[in-house]
Amino acid sequence: MATNIEPQANPAAAGLAGFGVTTVLLSLINAAILPPGGESVVLPLALAYGGLIQLIAGLLEFRTGNTFGTTVFLSYGAFWWWFALLLILGNNGVLNLEKAGSTIGVALLLWAIVSTCFWAATFRLTRAIWALLLLVALTFYLLAFGNLLAAPGLTVLGGWAGLAAGILALYCSLAIVVNATFARPLLPLGLMPIIA
Repeated sequence: MATNIEPQANPAAAGLAGFGVTTVLLSLINAAILPPGGESVVLPLALAYGGLIQLIAGLLEFRTGNTFGTTVFLSYGAFWWWFALLLILGNNGVLNLEKAGSTIGVALLLWAIVSTCFWAATFRLTRAIWALLLLVALTFYLLAFGNLLAAPGLTVLGGWAGLAAGILALYCSLAIVVNATFARPLLPLGLMPIIA
């Protein structure tokens, strides 16, 4: 008896799009292209698209058995929820961030370390995902040290690195969608792994 297995959609496309759009918008603020008050626009996007969609993508990646996709999407989805809740609760007096000192910078540094660990796992994946996670780690390091050293120039550089990461995430999402739709690799992702 023959069993037909239906092809599954790749949830990474939605997760990358959610990460990319939210990262681009926040990075435009960090790079001083958009005004700092624009963070209020990022917050609902961080909850709905950057956060929720990545959490859903992570759960769907779990169903496909993709440990990397599960861990990365769930982690960055949780990051966006943390970011949004930190600002919402801090700006409404629920959290007192006045005495937080370097804690936010250390939190960003921890995200940089986590991102570096994720990047270390990308050497068997596509070159585009390798470059994306490298840019994400760089973004977090620059934002962390910009905060810890009170160096706004590093934060602006972090914004530019985040902008590059967000654009690359959007490209990866587009490539997955287009390549699946046309059933052939029209948009390259660098399919040869860096380490075989």
